[in-house]
Amino acid sequence: MPTAHTLTAATTEFEKKDRVAELDHRPRVLLGKMGLDGHDRGVKVIARALRDSGVHVIYSGLWQTPRSLAISARDEDCDVIAASMMSNSHLVLGPRLLAELKDLGRPDIPVHMGGILPQEDIPQLLAAGVARCFTTGTGLMDVVEAAKSATGAHRATVATGHPIAQLARDISLAHAGRALRPDAPRRRPRKVIGVTGSPGAGKSTLVAQMAAEHARQHETDPALGRVAVVAYDPMSPITSGALLGDRLRVDFNTLDQRVFYRSLAISGEDYRSLDDVVRLIGGAGFETVFVETVGAGQNETRIRAHTDRTLVVLTPGMGDAVQMDKAGILEIADVFVCNKADYPGQHELVRNLREIAGRRPIFETVATMGTGIPELLTLARS
Repeated sequence: MPTAHTLTAATTEFEKKDRVAELDHRPRVLLGKMGLDGHDRGVKVIARALRDSGVHVIYSGLWQTPRSLAISARDEDCDVIAASMMSNSHLVLGPRLLAELKDLGRPDIPVHMGGILPQEDIPQLLAAGVARCFTTGTGLMDVVEAAKSATGAHRATVATGHPIAQLARDISLAHAGRALRPDAPRRRPRKVIGVTGSPGAGKSTLVAQMAAEHARQHETDPALGRVAVVAYDPMSPITSGALLGDRLRVDFNTLDQRVFYRSLAISGEDYRSLDDVVRLIGGAGFETVFVETVGAGQNETRIRAHTDRTLVVLTPGMGDAVQMDKAGILEIADVFVCNKADYPGQHELVRNLREIAGRRPIFETVATMGTGIPELLTLARS
């Protein structure tokens, strides 16, 4: 066991190296729509352009508040926020976003604002602390280059020392295979639950519902501990960019900070950093962690090695009974979740599953409606 002297010496040496060589990383950009704007076609075009330029883009969805956007930016350890609005509320929402970033421990994250911004209002926004303003007609590559130029080198410690902001940075470093602070707390959470299944099965909505239900139950039963989500999406094999959109299924306007949510991009089933990420989350005091995989094919089974319980999500129409007998993802299930149980073919799916499930439980859910979520959550945590 290291002594206080050796730990101090290691810390001092680490700080020297950290000052000499800060860590470069792939840009992470948070896209969000503040205010009451009801469409996101323009933002999706920007998201694709950023992804195709090699950026990791986190899309938080419509109707974001300044606080929900700031929570997302902090927890995702973003380099820049690209906030869009069309509702003529920029002079109010922009400064509020900056204030929330300060309150949540990341006042250093620059804010770029775009949309319908009158030229006469831009000096006021810049004076308030907004880093860049983009009016209608700005070229896509101008937005992309601004976001990439706002990306600085990563230091191992966050200047404010905010514990969740520091956790987010520790996760970034662990995922990149970088050295962590010697004093970064690490502990395996009480329960790590993997959620996997084919693309379109509803994994993101299911995880969002279970995390929200856990947060609600935690309010009346603090012994349950806090909940976190690690959500994986695929990284482009050509540009190494990624579009990380799973967190938009979570209503952070309601949940606020009661769920810690982190999006990460991987190639294939590269979970080499997952154990470190999970232990960092546990060290920060979270007891339940959901790990959502990339949309999985039949032979993608590695997640089982990193979780305490694996939920395999299926939907009606996945194939005939022969598919059930093939080796692969169905073998790793501790629990089968038949989502979209209101769709035609659900009874046939359950019947086919019963032939291979043995004693493994089969749950029917409608994630979009919350149907079956409390019961599934109780089993997953047990």
